[in-house]
Amino acid sequence: MMIQLLPFTITDAPLLISKIKDERMLLQFAGPVYRFPLTEEQLAKDVCDENRTLFKISDDMGSTIGHAQIFLKENTFLLGRILIWDENNRGKGYGKKVMLQLLEYGFSHFDKEIAELNVYDWNTGAIECYKKVGFTFDPAIKSEVKIDTETWVSLNMKIHKNIFKSEVL
Repeated sequence: MMIQLLPFTITDAPLLISKIKDERMLLQFAGPVYRFPLTEEQLAKDVCDENRTLFKISDDMGSTIGHAQIFLKENTFLLGRILIWDENNRGKGYGKKVMLQLLEYGFSHFDKEIAELNVYDWNTGAIECYKKVGFTFDPAIKSEVKIDTETWVSLNMKIHKNIFKSEVL
């Protein structure tokens, strides 16, 4: 089972948009910045943002199975908007492979020592995946967002370049 990160272009937008079924899924995948329904215009802003690198995730058959982004911040780079859209592909190790490739790309292309991401506290599958590649929680960073009658707590996780390199080797 191989996966590959390929450049995401606006021509890939319709497939991604078709996978976002409702507001809750969009919030889980993208955080509170995008508005449902997801549109090409929203994605075009990210494609044109020089601080963002967008990927489509491809399997060994060449099929697009997901999406991911890297966002450059002042001192770190943020992994986000990560989605393997077919639930049948979850729990098969794709997430770990995607995370390792995103980290390898980020640490080799950007002059940053730390990568970070945000994850909702109830998303235990994703949290376990992130821990497996070496991410740890930063208890100083937390946020909340409301959806329907619920409050979702977003937790921040970080990994240092040296930890990543030792995990991979």
